[in-house]
Amino acid sequence: MSQSPHQIDVREFHPRAQAAINNPQIRRNFRKAMDGLISKRKLAFEEWDLESLRTLGANVRLKALSRLPELLVQLEQQLVANGIQVHWANDGDEACHIVQAICARRQAKRVIKGKSMVSEEMELNHYLEQHGIEALESDLGEYIVQLAEETPSHIIMPAIHKNTDEISELMHDKTGTERSHDVEYLTASARQQLREKFMKADVGVSGVNFAVAETGTLCLVENEGNGRLTTTVPSCHIAVTGIEKVVANLEDVAPLLALLTRSATGQHITTYFNMISSPRRPDELDGPEEVHLVLVDNGRATVYQDDELLDTLRCIRCGACMNHCPVYARVGGHAYGTTYPGPIGKILMPHLLGLEETRHLPTASSLCGACGEVCPVRIPIPDLLVRLRQESVDGDHLHPARVRGHGSKRSKLEAMAWRGWRWMHTSGNRYRLGTRLATRLRALQPRQLGAWTRYRSAPRLARRSLHELVREHQNQQGGPQS
Repeated sequence: MSQSPHQIDVREFHPRAQAAINNPQIRRNFRKAMDGLISKRKLAFEEWDLESLRTLGANVRLKALSRLPELLVQLEQQLVANGIQVHWANDGDEACHIVQAICARRQAKRVIKGKSMVSEEMELNHYLEQHGIEALESDLGEYIVQLAEETPSHIIMPAIHKNTDEISELMHDKTGTERSHDVEYLTASARQQLREKFMKADVGVSGVNFAVAETGTLCLVENEGNGRLTTTVPSCHIAVTGIEKVVANLEDVAPLLALLTRSATGQHITTYFNMISSPRRPDELDGPEEVHLVLVDNGRATVYQDDELLDTLRCIRCGACMNHCPVYARVGGHAYGTTYPGPIGKILMPHLLGLEETRHLPTASSLCGACGEVCPVRIPIPDLLVRLRQESVDGDHLHPARVRGHGSKRSKLEAMAWRGWRWMHTSGNRYRLGTRLATRLRALQPRQLGAWTRYRSAPRLARRSLHELVREHQNQQGGPQS
């Protein structure tokens, strides 16, 4: 049985990050890509009132989340009325089983996939392969990382960590494509290889960018046309999405689309915008005979119950927070070891995997605030990182925790030190005695104070406390001064 590329130790963030920092090629690849994306985003919003548009986008997402249970029921009713079959999954395993059961009923052996981060979250490809079903990625970036047996390093541009030479060598080794520096040739070669797969696929699987409750419409944003082929050529189309992607009305999609495309790739609009509302009708010449939607919870309902962490579910998966993050731009997506890397991953993955596994992620940030400043729907990412940091070390069991693994990063030694600090500072006599001993024994102070002194000098205790210095001054002046 093959091993999923996702099966890595998420807790090993620090050694992976250090390895990425020590790899100059990785750093050059990311720096070049991030600089280009930042410039394109800035130009794309140049003639827009960006702050008003961000506020509108945030309000659209907040309105949808405030009515989420109601909108999900409405979405299901409208989809069923349109002829689309709806399935509910509590977690990734159940979602994979639903997709595999549909494939088995149709005796499908070949699945072609459009880009979908939820399917990455589910590890759908690995699950289908274990059940004898070939699952091939059709998005060019996803196709490249699948050839490399890797996971995406960015939610919008999965192969952003590779340059042209690396991609050329990979395609030569895996598919026999001639080595070339010509990007158009490499793209055409991949297109030719994939086109045949589209025609032979039994089932197409896609993600969903927005699901409209009012009309029962699944909206899919893409540039390459692979999404349109995935959803129309095979006789069966299965869409998978998180439960938070629902919006109330069709008009709500317009501001979100304007924000998504400009924030993600600096485009005014993507090449294709697909709106799927039903299977093929009797008078239509193409399209699937069956359309299914799998709505995946996988921890989102728990997030929804917390008034602060609820903001995590606003995300429209544009990747702008990653593009502007000084940490992500230097270590890349694979250092995180999670489906969603970067700032959004640091606030989302603790809910999906628990803080026991992801306790290092909330602290993998300088809290510079860049992610919050560029988020198109105003998710307060820095505030949520602080909240998760608190949850990871909090030992107060009187307050209910929303995130699994609450307190998993709490150190017994640190907790003991703080109890000692409190004991000394709650008594004047103990405080005076403690500071006197500390100043007299300052030579015994260690020069290494854990991670703090890895890049900083250790602060040194003074020879005399402030109280002592004041008393000495008063004595020299002849007693207390008025």
